Amino acid sequence: MKKERKKNVRETALDLLEAIEKNQAYSNLLLNNAIKKNEINQKDIGLLTELTYGTLQRRMSLDFYLQPFLKGNKKVESWVKQLLRLTLYQMVYLDKIPDRAAIFEAVEIAKQKGHKGISGMVNGVLRNIQRQGLPSIETLEDPIERLSIETSHPRWLVKRWVDQLGFDQAKQMCEINLTAPLQTARVNLTKITRENCILKLTEEGFQVEASPMIPEAIKCYRGNLANSDAFKEGYLTIQDESSMLVAYALGASENERILDGCAAPGGKSTHIAERMQNSGKVISLDLHDHKVKLIKENATRLELTNIEPKTLDSRKVQEHFEKESFDRILLDAPCSGLGVMRRKPDMKYTKKEEDLMQLSLIQLNLLKAVSPLLKKGGILVYSTCTVDKEENQLVVESFIKNEVDFEEDHTIKDRMPAAIRPLVHGFELQILPQDFGSDGFYIACLRKKV
Repeated sequence: MKKERKKNVRETALDLLEAIEKNQAYSNLLLNNAIKKNEINQKDIGLLTELTYGTLQRRMSLDFYLQPFLKGNKKVESWVKQLLRLTLYQMVYLDKIPDRAAIFEAVEIAKQKGHKGISGMVNGVLRNIQRQGLPSIETLEDPIERLSIETSHPRWLVKRWVDQLGFDQAKQMCEINLTAPLQTARVNLTKITRENCILKLTEEGFQVEASPMIPEAIKCYRGNLANSDAFKEGYLTIQDESSMLVAYALGASENERILDGCAAPGGKSTHIAERMQNSGKVISLDLHDHKVKLIKENATRLELTNIEPKTLDSRKVQEHFEKESFDRILLDAPCSGLGVMRRKPDMKYTKKEEDLMQLSLIQLNLLKAVSPLLKKGGILVYSTCTVDKEENQLVVESFIKNEVDFEEDHTIKDRMPAAIRPLVHGFELQILPQDFGSDGFYIACLRKKV
């Protein structure tokens, strides 16, 4: 049997882009599989990631640039379109790769995958672009359309953000979404200090520094912390800084009983458990067994014994737990994830506006389901990793309007790290990616009346 030829970086990137678009598969999972399957060299992993994510991130801009040069080619096959995008991405956005090298590679791939006519067409289109230059996005008169194409965000999304946040904030968010996020981690203070954890990681060869925003957070500039000994030994958890603020908002004390309604993979549950000094009980629910397994694995790795993971639909919690049996409840609700777009660039092309409406109903139903389990005087935190009012402020407004025994909890500000307090408005915190380079995130804090 003929052994399958290992593919080079650009061929692998092309296959990935095809699979992501055809199957609407997750780019991060496919990328990891492709690296293993094609035995991509460590030094080439960065280029493969850059080519795949970069081409995805800039897809709408690239299509705008390509469009005038494809006019005579009515039926361009999907893989050919991806190859042109991939090559143009290198020509426009990557300084280190000479245009001639990118074009040569594209023509070679076209010869292997197609026939002479296709390789000639690919060569012709790319050479024409090289000679004539790119069409100008500035020719688009409508500012929404221009921002949409310039930053490769669907028009409906740009329009929503401009309506909700104003043009300048929407523009800043679209622009930062095109940049790669920095990896951050939370130090497990029940086992090690932040200073000692940084020393340990530095000795391992990682380039890390203390976060100025959150006392237990570190930023990583070189290396993947998930591969560190410090991670394996339970000294840290990979978590975005904005997500760490949920445990601050909840403000759990030692020996309390906490419910985390949508807990997998356990980042917030383990943070709450650490802040309770491994005392009390954090009951962590998720709908799926395989996700509950992740919570268990994280708790074991961090040596936290106060977490009790359970497979359960949070809409049915009242059948399993007594009313008013929890001191505090966290509902980190399933959402559109529009705040984590930098990590999942393919997301922006698959989401639809109606998805947000459907999610807001689910979110409201989850809030209604978990709220009776909270003791009087207890704190309920609602959070999402999105930036859209439909899933955030409007859900909470609707809940408060109908649940008369809940009120806004303005003491959330006192529980936040000092650097975050200016971002708190009343009982809510809406973090945009441009605020301090984290994921977009929303947190609301409510109190059950006594």
